[in-house]
Amino acid sequence: TLPNNYNGQEYKIHNYAFRGCSGLTSITIPDSVTSIEERAFYGCKGLTSVTIPDGVTSIGRSAFYNCSGLTSVYYTGDIAGWCRITFDGYYSNPLLYAHNLYINDELVTNLIISDTVKEIKAYAFKNCSGLTSVTIPDSVTSIGSYTFEDCSGLTSVTIPDSVTSIGWAAFRGCSELTSITIPDSVKSLGNNAFYYCSKLTSINFKGTKAQWSAISKGSSWKYEVPSTCNVYCTDGTVYI
Repeated sequence: TLPNNYNGQEYKIHNYAFRGCSGLTSITIPDSVTSIEERAFYGCKGLTSVTIPDGVTSIGRSAFYNCSGLTSVYYTGDIAGWCRITFDGYYSNPLLYAHNLYINDELVTNLIISDTVKEIKAYAFKNCSGLTSVTIPDSVTSIGSYTFEDCSGLTSVTIPDSVTSIGWAAFRGCSELTSITIPDSVKSLGNNAFYYCSKLTSINFKGTKAQWSAISKGSSWKYEVPSTCNVYCTDGTVYI
């Protein structure tokens, strides 16, 4: 359990601070910590749980790399606060290994994002396999890269009319996802956006076929999506 402050001030957990501490099993980080820096817990294989306070706004590259023993992540803030954390790369979010996110000690399964959120940051819910549903409010304009990657428990997602961009690999590996609704406000669809969404059967687009064609799409946005999956537009069907 880290101290509440450092010389009476907020502080960061610096680069490599606990790298390779194989005997470390749990870590509670106080509200005064604002940032977890690069490789801070790199290789802490014995770590099974981590408590992150709402004071943390950024987690550095590979901060939780090879923390393969993690089973749970506890966050003391709310969903809006979690969505605002900047994760610097693939191994910065401890959910990569833990899969289970607890907000104020409650496991997040039915995710309802509050209308104070404008952007869901990259990697925010990556590998959060406990998620079964996601409700995104009209306040959100951007869904970052890898945001819901490998959320294998999701069944369907509706994206609100406010969203203009869906990032790279945003829903990659959502193996139970069967349908998704996309508004005509979306102007870009990232590469690998639905990569390995092997059960996706319908994309419901709330615009015309011409508008669908005008969306900037990454070259592999539909890679490994079943050939039977269709895009249903307001004026007809597009066969992908």
